[in-house]
Amino acid sequence: MTRAEILEAAAKIVTQDRNASYGGPERSFETIAQLWAIHLGYKITASDVSIMMALLKIARLSANPAHADSWIDLAGYAACGGEVSLTGG
Repeated sequence: MTRAEILEAAAKIVTQDRNASYGGPERSFETIAQLWAIHLGYKITASDVSIMMALLKIARLSANPAHADSWIDLAGYAACGGEVSLTGG
């Protein structure tokens, strides 16, 4: 799988598939942040969620670097995190 194919797959997932199922990342990440904050007892931001989800994918890739879906998801979390962090949603 080429880098272009990975980015194209990630773009499709974050702009079409996931948005249709779960809404935009800003809303989803904010909900996740609120739930994690309750569980952990301190503030978590939507940016934190995107970073921690990217780290989850990195951890999975350390176990299986040949798993294409994890690379695609990592690119998707980076894109969503950038949008949430740089544009405020």
